[in-house]
Amino acid sequence: MPAEYVFTSESVTAGHPDKLCDQISDAIVGHFLWQDPRARVVAECAVSSGILFVSLRASGNAWVDIPRLAREVMLEVGYDRGSFDGRTCTIMLNQIEEQPSGSRRPVRAGNDDLTALVAQENVTLFGFACTQTPVMMPLPIWLANRLAQQLGAVCREHNDILAPDGKVQVGVVFSDHQPQRLHSITLVASQRRIDLPLNRLRELMIEQVVQPVFAGEPIKPDSRTSIQINPEGPVLEGGPALHAGLTGRKNGSDTYGGFARQGSAALSGKDPTRIDRTGAYAARHAAKQIVAVGLAEHCEIQLSYSIGQAQPVSVRVETFGSGRLSDDELSRRVAETFDFSVGGIIRRFHLDELAGRSQGRFYQQLAAYGHFGRTDLTLPWETIDHSW
Repeated sequence: MPAEYVFTSESVTAGHPDKLCDQISDAIVGHFLWQDPRARVVAECAVSSGILFVSLRASGNAWVDIPRLAREVMLEVGYDRGSFDGRTCTIMLNQIEEQPSGSRRPVRAGNDDLTALVAQENVTLFGFACTQTPVMMPLPIWLANRLAQQLGAVCREHNDILAPDGKVQVGVVFSDHQPQRLHSITLVASQRRIDLPLNRLRELMIEQVVQPVFAGEPIKPDSRTSIQINPEGPVLEGGPALHAGLTGRKNGSDTYGGFARQGSAALSGKDPTRIDRTGAYAARHAAKQIVAVGLAEHCEIQLSYSIGQAQPVSVRVETFGSGRLSDDELSRRVAETFDFSVGGIIRRFHLDELAGRSQGRFYQQLAAYGHFGRTDLTLPWETIDHSW
């Protein structure tokens, strides 16, 4: 029998300080692109007790009231009272004008020429897909994100006793690299009242978070599954009053939960010309096509870019021994089939138009509960082309 092992993945609610920063950063990006699809934006946030700092580099024909937008996001997430209040917290903004170059503001011919765009960073990106779930995501992060999303909904519904900040960890037992059963579920929920009994909190989490998520899952908690609720005791308020937040610090929950490799750069807070964001979407899309048509059970695609080059300098496929074709042959086919140039990715996924279609909210919606495998959003890089 193959040896068993446990793999754990973590996700957090929209009220976690790191995710709060991601959402504010992506809200800024979205509102710039809503006004000007050719705007160039990089927005980073840091948050701590009573203060939000925003660092912004932008150019284009757009103007956004950053403090007002940031407060709207904070209040929407649920920070409307207590030690961190979106209405009253201090906001510090450092904004500079990004000087556009020919590679950053493309010359358009007939409204559709993005060929002038090149990579602005030296970066290696990864995309991954597998057969563990219907959305071709690893099971641990798929479950962790679903539990975190449900926990966030319960916190909003019971905002008189629960604060927005929460965390989830899921452990899955694997044998022969296939998921077998649930090892553990850990939920950490912040509460507004110290007098909330732990047994009442546990009952609420089991009935309204755990049970609804696993109602339709083939793998469910069993008698051996450890379910822990706030194992270190009550967490009062949580959020920036308890721990600081930073844009781009939850790359694991944004991507594959550590099950597959990921790029080191943040996904949130960047406009579509930043290849470290859009390249990750393109790599995921290509990996998903390979798994969807049955060419592999596990597929990782690596893209490497050099500054000043429109196309990746390397395209590599790894199927971990599960491929019906050799990895070299799949690498060749992927490189020939998909346009991984900066402009080609933007054109294929309409990344410069999505903000306008959603009144600036598209990118903000990605900033919590994962950029991949979402069933609550229609994401162009999650589509499947069975004719490939």
